[in-house]
Amino acid sequence: MNLMENAIKYTPTGGTVEIKACSIKEIIYIEVIDHGISIPQEHLPFIFQRFYRVDDSRSRSQGGTGLGLSLCKWIIEAHKGTIEVQSKLGEGTRVIAGLLAR
Repeated sequence: MNLMENAIKYTPTGGTVEIKACSIKEIIYIEVIDHGISIPQEHLPFIFQRFYRVDDSRSRSQGGTGLGLSLCKWIIEAHKGTIEVQSKLGEGTRVIAGLLAR
C-alpha cells in the first residue's frame, strides 16, 4: 500500500499511476509506476534509509515521516524478496518488488 500511496502522492493531478504484476518462474513481481516528479539520481542510494526524505519541505507539507520505504524494504526482505527503484527526472519512478511465490 505504501508504494501505491507514494506514487499517487507524488504524481500531479491528472497524472498516471500504473500497477503491474507478473510471475517469472517462482517469483512474483509487482511494479508500481508513476509519471510524477521522480527522484533525483543522487538520492536513490539513500531512499530506503529510515527517516530519509528527498525534500524535507515537500514531505512535511504532504505528510510522512520518511519511514515508509524503509519499512517496505524491511518487510520484503524479511520474506526473502527484493525491491529496487528506477527513476528518471521528468519521467517518473518505477518500484519493482519481487517475492517468492509459495
